[in-house]
Amino acid sequence: MATRGGSIKSTSINGVKLYSVSGQRSLPTWLPPKKLRALRKDKDYLQRVDIIQDLRFETATTKIKVTPDGEYVIASGIYPPQIKVFELRQLSLKFERHLVSEIINFQVLDDDYSKIAFLCADRSVCLHAKYGSHYSLRIPRMGRDIAYDCWSCDLLCAASSPDLYRINLEQGRFLSSLNTQSPAINAISRSSVHGLIACGGEDGAVECFDLRRKSSVGRINAVMPAGDVDHEVTAVQFDEFQGYLMAVGSSAGKISIYDLRMSDPVRIKDHMYGSPILNIKWHQTLNSAEPKLVTADSHVVRIWDPNTGDNMTSIEPNAGTINDICIFRESGLMLLALDCSQIPAYFIPALGPAPKWCSYLENITEEMEEGSQTTIYDDYKFLTKEDLERLNLTNLIGTNLLRAYMHGFFIDYRLYKKAQALADPFAYDAYIEKRKQEKIDAERASRITIKKKLPKVNRLLAARLHEKQEAEEAETKLEDADTKKKTSKKNRGLSSEILRDERFAAMFENKDFEVDELSPEYLALHPQTAKKQPFLIEEHFEPLIEDEEQEISDSDASQASQPSEDKSEMDRSKVKKSKRMRLYEVKDERHAEAFWNRESLAKEDSLSLGERVATLQDRQESGTPNDVKFGAGGSREISFVSRSLKKKRKTEEPQEGKKRGIRTLGLKPSKAEFYSMGQDGGRGKGGHRKSRGRGRR
Repeated sequence: MATRGGSIKSTSINGVKLYSVSGQRSLPTWLPPKKLRALRKDKDYLQRVDIIQDLRFETATTKIKVTPDGEYVIASGIYPPQIKVFELRQLSLKFERHLVSEIINFQVLDDDYSKIAFLCADRSVCLHAKYGSHYSLRIPRMGRDIAYDCWSCDLLCAASSPDLYRINLEQGRFLSSLNTQSPAINAISRSSVHGLIACGGEDGAVECFDLRRKSSVGRINAVMPAGDVDHEVTAVQFDEFQGYLMAVGSSAGKISIYDLRMSDPVRIKDHMYGSPILNIKWHQTLNSAEPKLVTADSHVVRIWDPNTGDNMTSIEPNAGTINDICIFRESGLMLLALDCSQIPAYFIPALGPAPKWCSYLENITEEMEEGSQTTIYDDYKFLTKEDLERLNLTNLIGTNLLRAYMHGFFIDYRLYKKAQALADPFAYDAYIEKRKQEKIDAERASRITIKKKLPKVNRLLAARLHEKQEAEEAETKLEDADTKKKTSKKNRGLSSEILRDERFAAMFENKDFEVDELSPEYLALHPQTAKKQPFLIEEHFEPLIEDEEQEISDSDASQASQPSEDKSEMDRSKVKKSKRMRLYEVKDERHAEAFWNRESLAKEDSLSLGERVATLQDRQESGTPNDVKFGAGGSREISFVSRSLKKKRKTEEPQEGKKRGIRTLGLKPSKAEFYSMGQDGGRGKGGHRKSRGRGRR
């Protein structure tokens, strides 16, 4: 029987009690008594309830299912890739097997565990029997889902291709595949009532097949009615009780219920997480006359009524993301496959009774229930005050429509959707137009375009000729053939025919004929080409407003009171005067120099004052003399000293290491002394004696 101790956690969601029955590792018998006594202080150990021993994997659980006879639980997990079969009568592990590759999905082929087919990540399909592995084969593409048709013994494999592979287990060979219109198949489901096969594709379509006809019997776009574009179908499940209902889960986190006799969905349910739907189960018990839908994504498991769309309850595990769900037939017990080692179990008495193999669960849940319960608001959206202001719902604060909670408010999800649609009514239309434009661009990119090869010489001229020809062709298509005028060859000018003319072949082959568009001769003949940067005129010049234009602007106010004839005359005068040449005035000398050099001052004006000074100093140091200073508008400042002033400074400052003489005193020598100095051979001995004698006197 189950090991129990402590208490069971319970949660009340929408008035429905949910009991969390967590699995724990079974204790080994060789533990010393000291460690066993230490477990009395372990809170998790005291709150444990082990329904099945060793119900866990080392890393994570990928898939979990119950055999059709309800006697065994089969689970697959990692790491290493393995399967475990648990016998429910003994509440323990029966056996485990290891595989080479990770298991994507598996299908039970018999009432018990004796025949199982595994779809693995290495494109292999492994068939197992009681004694172990029986046979292994491979499919052409990577598999995504697997189903079994017990009427024809066909194993159906959905893969990343438009073909649905069929493996007949009775004949032991591949049969002809079922071809779908989808680029790839994500999910597959078979109805046990009428035998239809439903395939959910990557393009959001669901296509049904009848194996008796081996062809498609119907195809619908299952995600478009829900308002989703370019989303995939991730889960499909038929109703097992009536057979004409089909639930389709999309990658946008929405479930659509279809009647096979209608093309539009009967009901659409949003999980409100935006995560792909992983699994869908139709579940009916003695507690309700109508079946319930159990849907799961990676965050939450929701149990709701397909007729009304109302939530019954929901499960949000904290241990890890959800990979799969397993609910026992005609009961309220559920197992979850999570991205963690544990496989938690949840019991919902309102959904159904406990299974026969653990009927005692109903009694111990009431006995061991904790005193405090956690209340959770379901079908509500949490909004902050900023979100309310954005949606214009601040007037609802203090009413019953908003429930204050922590730093925000809870609001009904339907009211939130309506307010969001009113706040931005054209959001969906803009999204549709954007997707259409993206598709058009993708189609244009995939088309075969004729790339015209330009010559190596005069490439710009050849490109302009091609553009001119394309523009002329577009104009001729728009004009009527009867009314269009024949243009003479003389007025046509240059055309792309020059490229095919042998007389002008050297113009595009020989570099001696290359046109230099920056030369002054070319700019003089083609003045329009100099206007390559029209933004420079707006930056460096200011338009002049003439007196006549000022009068026209002043008369605009009085124009409304004038008759229609006067208005037409005024309009004509405006048109005539608008054709006149406009005058511009340069802002300052700095802008004039920048315009002459074809430069923009926007980058320089964006700099701070300190950065401008630093760049100015760098410019002065590089390539210019030290005494030249740059000014605004291209002005230069230079300081210099005249020669007379230089000589005067030199005479005033005596040289060190020399005696003072006549020249240092500023006295002019007489002509006789000058001649005597020249006769004595310049500055000889006599000259020195005379100068010294005069110096003594």
